Amino acid sequence: MSDYLDIIKESYYSYYNFLINEISLNYDYKPLWQNYFYLLIAISFFFFVLEIISPWRKNQAKFRKDFWLDAFYMFFNFFIFSLIIFYAASNVLVEVFKDGLALLSIKNLVAIKVQAMPIWAHLVIGFLVRDFVQWWIHRLLHASPWLWEFHKVHHSVEEMGFAAHLRYHWMENVVYKTLEYIPLAFIGIGLNDFFIIHIFTLIVGHYNHTNVKIPEWIKGIGFGVLIGAFAAFIALETTGLQALMVIVLGAIIGLTTSPIIKYIFNSPEMHIWHHSYELPEDRQKGINFGLTLSVWDYIFRTNYIPHSGRDIPLGFPGLEQFPKDFGNQFTHGYFKKNKN
Repeated sequence: MSDYLDIIKESYYSYYNFLINEISLNYDYKPLWQNYFYLLIAISFFFFVLEIISPWRKNQAKFRKDFWLDAFYMFFNFFIFSLIIFYAASNVLVEVFKDGLALLSIKNLVAIKVQAMPIWAHLVIGFLVRDFVQWWIHRLLHASPWLWEFHKVHHSVEEMGFAAHLRYHWMENVVYKTLEYIPLAFIGIGLNDFFIIHIFTLIVGHYNHTNVKIPEWIKGIGFGVLIGAFAAFIALETTGLQALMVIVLGAIIGLTTSPIIKYIFNSPEMHIWHHSYELPEDRQKGINFGLTLSVWDYIFRTNYIPHSGRDIPLGFPGLEQFPKDFGNQFTHGYFKKNKN
């Protein structure tokens, strides 16, 4: 028991120091490009500017309904909640899990040593495994009446914008991270890999919720540039010119594959239907579950885009009685049961 208490103390201490160093831009702690706090702000600002320049719903206010609530959720779910309890609790649970494996004479779960592969290979494998697992978790959040009560917080968005990406109940952190842990541990994905994968999925997730409409060819170039930039970043030994060439090559590949890009990556046009107030009669448990990739929905036939969803009502039946403030959304589904 004392070992677990030590883990809790160390977790609080290390995460507090991490957060202070991130916010204070301590360059001795880590370089700016690894600063998650300001990366989140920079990515969010980029998509906010994109919404201003090229809005899909032109009558929607720049600071849409619940914009500041969603902005608070971004920092709460990614930083405050971890500081309060999540980081320490997850470290303890990981240690308990490892101790349980030790009792069974299992030293670790790693069965596929992706770290022995080239870095691009284990990042791609890690990304595909994580996204596939998250797709099934997302379906579970809709299929389970108990988990759906938590997921309603995310679906309580009435006007879509980039910050809606991170409006979700704290219990979703617990569910996703718990169910992701074993498959990612199974293939030996490290923290550095996870950080790179997470930043990529964060960018695409922001895009999926953004109030923008981008032509397919520009979208293809955009994804090509994004993937090229990550490829250049991964190969840290590249010169500036080499990195530029990789990004340009990514843009060219993205442009040539733009007709099929919607079948691979998620988009605002597809994800808006996931948030539709009215679902098809035969799909009341949800549609378009993809987080980063849309391909899983096409494979498992959960895709649904009947027409432009630009102006469809968002939410779910009973939204009118759903809590509108953070405090009541925080306790929703856990301390009280919503009957809608």
